[in-house]
Amino acid sequence: MTDTETRQPPAAVRRPRWISNWDPDNELFWEQTGKKIARRNLGWSVFAEHLGFSVWVLWTIIVINLGDAGITLSLSEQFWLTALPNLVGSTLRIPYTFAVPRFGGRLWTATSASLLLIPCLLLAALVPSGWLVQQAHATQFWVLLACAATAGFGGGNFSSSMANISYFYPEGKKGFALGLNAAGGNLGVSVTQLVMPLVLIVGVPAAAVKLPVHRVHLAYAGLFWLPLIVFAAFGAWWRMDSLTQAKADKTSYARALRQPQTWLMSLLYIGTFGSFIGYSFALPLVIKNTFPEFLAQHSFIATYLAGLGFVGALVGSVARPFGGWLSDRMGGARVTLACSSA
Repeated sequence: MTDTETRQPPAAVRRPRWISNWDPDNELFWEQTGKKIARRNLGWSVFAEHLGFSVWVLWTIIVINLGDAGITLSLSEQFWLTALPNLVGSTLRIPYTFAVPRFGGRLWTATSASLLLIPCLLLAALVPSGWLVQQAHATQFWVLLACAATAGFGGGNFSSSMANISYFYPEGKKGFALGLNAAGGNLGVSVTQLVMPLVLIVGVPAAAVKLPVHRVHLAYAGLFWLPLIVFAAFGAWWRMDSLTQAKADKTSYARALRQPQTWLMSLLYIGTFGSFIGYSFALPLVIKNTFPEFLAQHSFIATYLAGLGFVGALVGSVARPFGGWLSDRMGGARVTLACSSA
């Protein structure tokens, strides 16, 4: 079997790059065929997921720069703009998980990556426009809220990406592969919070940037990602594969909901990834409003590094593959207990 193997589904419609008889737990198959295919799919999955996280947290930087663009919001309204993409992205994880068995990993990765164009185009065209600045405060807030909500598309990418890659790897190697996949995606948080403050002030004189209020180019935050998203979508379409074995057993999901351990794992997940992404979304705004005097005296940190909010996300992302590697060798329960106790 090769990665060019195809199958004819019902309705006699040819669906290219579908692979049947996938058996990664067979060591001979894995070494001769499976490893190469799995790594190629993992690479494109990481890239697409990385962009998903990057777009998902984009508003954490936009919000703290709205005042420089002439839009004044209350602190509670600013937190709404950072919380809503998180809420939307978290909710989308459920349908995104079932999309991989329904449409195939290749098609869905390309589709979910393409959906990231929507929040970026809205940010580039609508948010910095003179029309929005001239509107009443209530109109400004609701338009911004709607634009921010679309960034939630990036949050759903994580669940579909993880579900898809899990089918490609043998049981003994899933921990490291999924950890690497998650780390590559999670790095999008720190990359956005590190790079976007610089992108927003491209072309602004250095002396002006040190002023309390200075010019920013909010449109650049959307335009910056467009070519990368297009590249990821086309790359996923041309280079990734779908597995016929990737099927959603809805009965097993229903049974899992009746298991106490399912809810225990959900609570643990809230404390692990939930705290990671929650703090990542809130931290730049919290830092800006908690330490205004400090940031006023350190313009480099305030303007170029967004208050160093990216550091926590960077550390958490880099630790992901190591945690997966440990789980493969020591067991996921032991590693989870150790991390939770720490």
